[in-house]
Amino acid sequence: MADWIDAHAEDAIALLKEAVDIPSGTLNHDGVRAVGTVMRRELDALGFATEWIDMPPEVDRAGHLVGRKGGSGRRFLLIGHLDTVFEEEDGVRPFERQDGVARGHGVYDMKAGNTIIVYALKALEEIGALGDLPVVVAYMGDEEKYGRPVEVSRAALIEAGKWADVALGFEEAMYFDDTDWATVARRSSSGWVLTVTGVQSHSSDIFSEAVGAGAIFEAGRILDRFYEEVRGEQNLTFNAGTIQGGTEVEYDPAGNRGKTFGKTNVVPRRVVVHGGIRAISQDQLDRAREEMRRIVADNLPQTSATIEFGDGYPPMSPTDGNMALAEELSAINVALGRKPMPPLDPSKRGAADISFVAPYTDALAGLGGIGGGGHTPDEHLRLESLPLAIKRAAILIYRLGRNDSGD
Repeated sequence: MADWIDAHAEDAIALLKEAVDIPSGTLNHDGVRAVGTVMRRELDALGFATEWIDMPPEVDRAGHLVGRKGGSGRRFLLIGHLDTVFEEEDGVRPFERQDGVARGHGVYDMKAGNTIIVYALKALEEIGALGDLPVVVAYMGDEEKYGRPVEVSRAALIEAGKWADVALGFEEAMYFDDTDWATVARRSSSGWVLTVTGVQSHSSDIFSEAVGAGAIFEAGRILDRFYEEVRGEQNLTFNAGTIQGGTEVEYDPAGNRGKTFGKTNVVPRRVVVHGGIRAISQDQLDRAREEMRRIVADNLPQTSATIEFGDGYPPMSPTDGNMALAEELSAINVALGRKPMPPLDPSKRGAADISFVAPYTDALAGLGGIGGGGHTPDEHLRLESLPLAIKRAAILIYRLGRNDSGD
């Protein structure tokens, strides 16, 4: 397989270029579908039964491409995504290649990973190892800004996760300190909205028994106690991203936009704080949320406050099964002439679609290419990492497929 992959490296780059040259920001539904058409062509040629799953109009997303192939033994779910963060207002940056580096919107996150999935499957087919492997390929159309409600936009993915024995995520690989890193865990990512109310009055009356502290002082108390009392547990972080406070406040959490009016001689009546929280396990997330609720309820005089938590990406915890997959990948990396792959610190990665299936199956992420500049105009991919990543994925699937007992 390794020889075949090296011989077809330029073919893989050509497929990558074809996908990158199609702008496919999450909200560009036609572009997302067009990239899906390219990947569907490749899966169809490999004998997969492919389906485009449309989203309801209220979800406002293009949909997903799912390819299925039956077989016996260990069941594999391979996860990619067709969209990029770059919308129409960001302009168009097509594929460019110079000195072994490719640039272009989505080249690193994650059209390289989508290409790696296809060519790993082609390499397996070349040696006759694909035929009896049960595989589902899920190319999601809205990973960068997933549609809501989650139970609709991620229904097909979660169903595939419950079916699978192994889930592999093909977002970008992590390489730094001259080391390849295995992604066995990713933290959750969800939101919270704190709403605080106080008594509006002339500022000369603030702190009086009738007026109290005002909404902004109460919001400050809450945020300070979050910092002092909830912060500090390993892998738990939370962030206050926006704050609006005054006598009149309008805020749209979905659009992350608001308007505020107030005066320095008026005690503020309302504050809205919008933030996010990340945790390594559901238990850690639940405990942090409970502590935040407790702090919110301990109000300053003449104020009240509520906090609401939204669902988002669940945590991908570092389970024994995930660690076993990482050990196998590390052995493959060594066999390919590179160093062992230690587990990556979860704080060094954001959330991803693999987190939605991690509660149901063993999972390993970061099987994409090596590069940098994700979500920036300087997004780039080191082209020599493309055949490397294809080899790692193909050999991993081959070895796990041959050893279908789970030992």
